[in-house]
Amino acid sequence: MLIFKIFRRPEWDALTARGHTAGAPIDLSDGYIHLSTAQQVAETAARHFAGVSDLVLVAVDADRLGPALKWEPSRGGALFPHLYREMTLDDVIWDKSLPLGAAGHIFPEGVI
Repeated sequence: MLIFKIFRRPEWDALTARGHTAGAPIDLSDGYIHLSTAQQVAETAARHFAGVSDLVLVAVDADRLGPALKWEPSRGGALFPHLYREMTLDDVIWDKSLPLGAAGHIFPEGVI
């Protein structure tokens, strides 16, 4: 199962340069990396990245994250994937630009 992380371009650039990341400021504050399922990622973008351009959508395989991936209740009681370790480039299946259009972010075909 693919799950997703949205990065601002500088955060993604830092991950690709170092090979790992503890996440964005909200991830550092909460103590885990916030991820979303395909059903959750559009709302995540709208809530937390509204009006933000130059984003990167990253797909990771939930099964490859092992026991560091926890499914915990969040928005409305829905279970969200949270990664309790650094994310590495080896975790990344693919990355794609997440441009901002007139009606919101434009997701790659087949994601949502």
